Amino acid sequence: MPKLCYRYVFILCGLILMSWTTLVAETTVLGDARASVALTRFVQAVVDSNHRVQAARAGLEASGALRDAAARALYNPELSLDAENAQARIRTLSISQTLDWGGKGKARTAVAELDRLVAEAEYLDVQWTVAVDLLNGLAQYQTGFERHRLAETRQQLMEEFAMLAQRRFEVGELDQIELDQALLSLTEARIQKAMTAADLAEARQAVYSLGPRTPEAQWPSLPEKLPEVIEQGADTQALVQTLPGVVAARHRTDAADAVVKLRRRERLPDLTLNFTGGYEDGERLIGLGLSIPLPIRNRFTHEVTEAMAERVQAQQLADDAMQMAQAFLTSAAERYELSRSAWDEWEQMGRKSLDRQSEQLRRLWQAGDMDMADYFGQLGETLDIQESTLDLHGQVWQAWFEWLRASGQVDVWLGLK
Repeated sequence: MPKLCYRYVFILCGLILMSWTTLVAETTVLGDARASVALTRFVQAVVDSNHRVQAARAGLEASGALRDAAARALYNPELSLDAENAQARIRTLSISQTLDWGGKGKARTAVAELDRLVAEAEYLDVQWTVAVDLLNGLAQYQTGFERHRLAETRQQLMEEFAMLAQRRFEVGELDQIELDQALLSLTEARIQKAMTAADLAEARQAVYSLGPRTPEAQWPSLPEKLPEVIEQGADTQALVQTLPGVVAARHRTDAADAVVKLRRRERLPDLTLNFTGGYEDGERLIGLGLSIPLPIRNRFTHEVTEAMAERVQAQQLADDAMQMAQAFLTSAAERYELSRSAWDEWEQMGRKSLDRQSEQLRRLWQAGDMDMADYFGQLGETLDIQESTLDLHGQVWQAWFEWLRASGQVDVWLGLK
């Protein structure tokens, strides 16, 4: 092979190795990691402007208004004026008031307050969901950006490789099969670049769909250091009991209990007092009346039965929410531990092995002990390994965000409380 070709390919190898060094040098995974101030502010701004969060906030405000309404008096007084001209001339003014004899208003207030607590927990749950979706989107975008940059480097390398192969084919140093292999490698590199561009666009849209279209240049980066492996505590039940979804389910059970009490109190009839004053043929007229409905045709027992059944349903759903939350926390911790351990192993052994392999390939190439096709074939394998490590790095972050969501530590990690 001409010396110029050897020198040219050696320079290309140096470029691709320098590019990979730049990609991985920016990521240090030892030690603990906290969200940066820029990341916290960005997440907070997106969450506050998100439509789902605003809808949940409106629902919380509505539930507060309903609670205030339920705390007001159940019945208003009624005023009536009667006039009659017959054998006697009668003019009367009456006022009546129905009394909350069974404490229905107090029971209604208890139900409305528990509904408000459910809306409050759901509001926090929506906030955390949007925050985690955004963090996952940023991780996907960051990984996609690095994969796209690596695909561009791969395409550039394969283009140079195809040009060299064409020149060697023209002087008879390569046959048609070897030339076709070089061209196919270039085609594959272009396909991979297009696929990474599509993945990057999808990740970009995932972030844009959650809030205002902030320019990508203003998007914060994830911390350079990955958090340490989580030590799973023995008592996960106390941890998951504070999760918004579990809290909401528990409040729904309490609300169902309050509805049962309300339905039972609604069975008690409320009496109405009536006071009448007026004149009949010039003589003063005063009257006092009392009325009470008779629960004969409908004793309202089925409403109580229905409320009790709904209470059982709410309790079962609360138990299911608790059980699923515990399982999700355990699996999230295991997933992060496994993915983080894989990344640590890559940091401790894989990165050095890849550097040694690349150095060995370069020495073999310089010594002329490896032809160009084998050299670029093995160099392509190193590119595949680099792409896999980028995917692994993104998966570690996604596993971490999943654990934050499962353990209720989203606000803590972001520094919001």
